[in-house]
Amino acid sequence: MKSPKNFLARFVESQKDLVRDAVVEVIKNSSSSKIAGFVIDMFCTSMIDVANGLGIPTYVFVSSGAAALGLMLHLQSLRDDSNLNLTKYKNSDAEISVPTHCKPVPATVWPSSVFDKESDLLDFVKRYRETAGIIVNSFLEFESHQIRSLSNNETIPPIYPFGPILEFGEDQTDEEKQNHRKIFEWLDRQPRSSVVFLCFGSKGCFDEDQVKEIAVALENSRHRFLWSLRKPPSGEKNESPGEYENPEEVLPQGFLERTVEIGKVIGWAPQIAVLSHPAVGGFVSHCGWNSTLESVWCGVPMAVWPLFAEQHANAFLLVKEFEMAVEIKMDYRKESGIIVDAETIEKAIKQLMDPENEIRVKLRALKEKSRMALIEGGSSCNYLKCFVENVMKNIP
Repeated sequence: MKSPKNFLARFVESQKDLVRDAVVEVIKNSSSSKIAGFVIDMFCTSMIDVANGLGIPTYVFVSSGAAALGLMLHLQSLRDDSNLNLTKYKNSDAEISVPTHCKPVPATVWPSSVFDKESDLLDFVKRYRETAGIIVNSFLEFESHQIRSLSNNETIPPIYPFGPILEFGEDQTDEEKQNHRKIFEWLDRQPRSSVVFLCFGSKGCFDEDQVKEIAVALENSRHRFLWSLRKPPSGEKNESPGEYENPEEVLPQGFLERTVEIGKVIGWAPQIAVLSHPAVGGFVSHCGWNSTLESVWCGVPMAVWPLFAEQHANAFLLVKEFEMAVEIKMDYRKESGIIVDAETIEKAIKQLMDPENEIRVKLRALKEKSRMALIEGGSSCNYLKCFVENVMKNIP
């Protein structure tokens, strides 16, 4: 029996004929429109076969950054071109040189999937090399060395960084709108840059023991806080976290009463809207790439606590390469069962919220650069124009 980890690859593979038939139908029924290219998701590389069969170039959209892409391409090359057994690096402190990074990258921050022989991750990555171009959700002023390193590598297709690509709007129920209104009413009453916002993404959650350590750290730090506390799923492994009916069941006794003047515990939060609020001065995050870009866009410094996927590599980039984030525990693996103690978390929060911390200056500058990249004449705008021009050349 094949591993359930291979489900995505097998599912996409099973859709190839349906996609091919749909595209052929479009071609047959359109006398004026031509298909100039396929743009596929980073996990839908089976569709390269469909595009090749129709003589259409393929472009892959990678939702992560250039550094993470460079790391994955390098690990794939080591595995396939140098016959290196990557699984031997599991639980190792070994470091490797990666062209997209200025500092050696330790195995402790590689995505855990590369240590699993049954994982399809590097097989997806290998097929990126077959495409006519790779779209990256980043911008030149943020990952300049990483983007140029990829662009100068002749074994890698052209790189098109025209980010940051962010989602500002989301559908909300009436109940969600009411809850979110309460969040912003509370934020409106807080001083500028005084609140540390804790949010760990759509899949991020912690067991009760870790929740209590976070609570102790927040209370002892004496900083104002807004904490998106999610309930771990009780069923399937890939199920998303839910909401607590009563957060007090996992918090230290009396925590909410003692922190009522400085803190607010919530469920799911409209993250970019919260980060955009002037009261928010720090962001404790899992370091997913979308969250990283939102932090940059809003100019809010981060304390990084990666949980899975490429988040550890993102944290390494921000803390070690760019020196623009505070580390909580960069090599944290949720599956390890390790508890990060309150003292470590408190120390990071105090460092993050220090108004004299130089990372605030870096984030303010990047905030401006992220906006300049998207306007006419900006780097991302120019890359987008270049991408469109190159795609249109595919039409005879």
